[in-house]
Amino acid sequence: MDVEMVGLTPEQISSLTRSRQRVIDSIGKNMDLYGITLSIGHLYGFMYFQNEPITLDQMSQTMGMSKTSMSTGVRTLMDLKMIDKVWGKGSRKDFYEVVPDWYQNFADFFSIKWRKAVEHNMFSLEKSLKEIRALRESDPSNDSLQQLTSIDEAKIDEALKYYRWLERLIDALESGEIYNYIPREE
Repeated sequence: MDVEMVGLTPEQISSLTRSRQRVIDSIGKNMDLYGITLSIGHLYGFMYFQNEPITLDQMSQTMGMSKTSMSTGVRTLMDLKMIDKVWGKGSRKDFYEVVPDWYQNFADFFSIKWRKAVEHNMFSLEKSLKEIRALRESDPSNDSLQQLTSIDEAKIDEALKYYRWLERLIDALESGEIYNYIPREE
């Protein structure tokens, strides 16, 4: 029995465990919508209800997952800035705890994911734009080529405008400026 549940009746423990499990399942399903595996979502949910830092061994034992799977999940959650590695007094093992600020978790998660996608997509669009412009300049008297490349250039310019807007949205998430427009609930 968890130390925190000492003094509770079996019915209270059962009710509390059931309530927590419902939230953990909900967190797992929600994170699954964003491309995080259900098991990593459950790991975060489990850690969310820990009232002190926890080791990989403790997580593995409690959740019934292999230490390798647990390590992969912890690494993913650390990369997403959803958990931190913390010092454990008197132990050489690594301890982990959740970053309990869900607003910051949201901002970090989407900033990390979107920034990678934006950089990749803008690179591809700009490369294609250069190729299209070079193609148009290679045969200025070909009306069909001029028309098609002009249409494509306009489409790519629109896509680039969107990605520049998305960069500003990411910047607003990272800086916290977004909360000036959509305040956190107190």
